[in-house]
Amino acid sequence: MTLNSTHPTDKPTLISIEPASWRDLRLVRQLEQICFPKDAWPLLDVIGVLTMPNVIRLKASWEGRMVGFIAGDIRTAEKVSWIATVAVLPEYRGRGIGRRLLEACEAQLPTTLLRLCVRASNQSAIELYKRCGYYGVGSWPNYYQDGEEAIVMEKMR
Repeated sequence: MTLNSTHPTDKPTLISIEPASWRDLRLVRQLEQICFPKDAWPLLDVIGVLTMPNVIRLKASWEGRMVGFIAGDIRTAEKVSWIATVAVLPEYRGRGIGRRLLEACEAQLPTTLLRLCVRASNQSAIELYKRCGYYGVGSWPNYYQDGEEAIVMEKMR
């Protein structure tokens, strides 16, 4: 999927959203470490998300460079899908890439109930999720490695 995008300071550019695979392991791992320095996934978790069945995994490329990644975990028995991670390189945020990744992933998830969790301090991500129809349904205290709580959000469609 290729989408036109403009940013106030940039010329029109193509954003490509396409499936990610185990071949993207190194780049996804680097993206996780840059975007989530406090709690990037360990190597085995990145391998798992790139190879396990029932996971939708997409990457965003900006002029040929991977700048974003999303994974959605389908839990058919529970009738819910979890957005496991959404990552966009800091210098590419604010250009609609996270929203486009989220919309593309949601379109491939078969359940009507979608959930995700986000750091309570990550106001920009919380606002993005609210704009995309998610709302808070609870929290998980001490969820992150540094003891910060996670806000659990969901969306019915």
